[in-house]
Amino acid sequence: MAKELILGIFLFIILYTIFPYFLFRGLGIGVTKKLRDSGKIAFTFDDGPNPIYTPILLDLLKKFDVKATFFVLGAKAEKYPELILRIHLEGHLIGIHNYQHRSNWLMLPWSVRRKLDKSASIVEKITGVRPVYYRPPWGLLNLFDLSTIKRYKTIFWSVMAEDWRSAGGSERVKNKLLAETKQGDIILLHDCGETLGADSDAPKNTISALKDVLEELKLRQFSCARIDEI
Repeated sequence: MAKELILGIFLFIILYTIFPYFLFRGLGIGVTKKLRDSGKIAFTFDDGPNPIYTPILLDLLKKFDVKATFFVLGAKAEKYPELILRIHLEGHLIGIHNYQHRSNWLMLPWSVRRKLDKSASIVEKITGVRPVYYRPPWGLLNLFDLSTIKRYKTIFWSVMAEDWRSAGGSERVKNKLLAETKQGDIILLHDCGETLGADSDAPKNTISALKDVLEELKLRQFSCARIDEI
């Protein structure tokens, strides 16, 4: 009886986590990992807003006339509504990264949906626009998120600079982005380093790297766009 219980729990865990990982991350079913318009690229920023780094990043994006997509946490949107409004007013797209940076694998399905909807309502109250784009923390979806991706447009990525780590500094981030970025890519970066496993000063390297990256991409005649413009 104990063996059967253990086997049942093991199978449930596989169905709840590993199976959807294969569907979504592996096969890309129901999610977007590349742009349909292969003539553009999209910069996306997760985990913010952050009172130190998000304003600096916004200044840099404005300088290069780049519009990006920010997948924000609802709890931070509540705490820093002025940054959410600035992101919106400066022409960037706001998506949801859920209320807190917690894996969907460790949450009950109705809790994921409730917190996602709560986050969307927080942003809508600030900007007047309800977000419809969604990126789950760590890109992990559970089995019941099949219903969630029908209500929100789930966005993954094709280039990840691993910029949540400070090791290697801005040169590591810059070199990775310039070596890997191609037309049609969705680029994952971060404007906050306050999540589990991240270094709090890592966004400083990201912003420093972006100064050179945006200059080089401009020379390469890359065109940047928000997710919803593709």
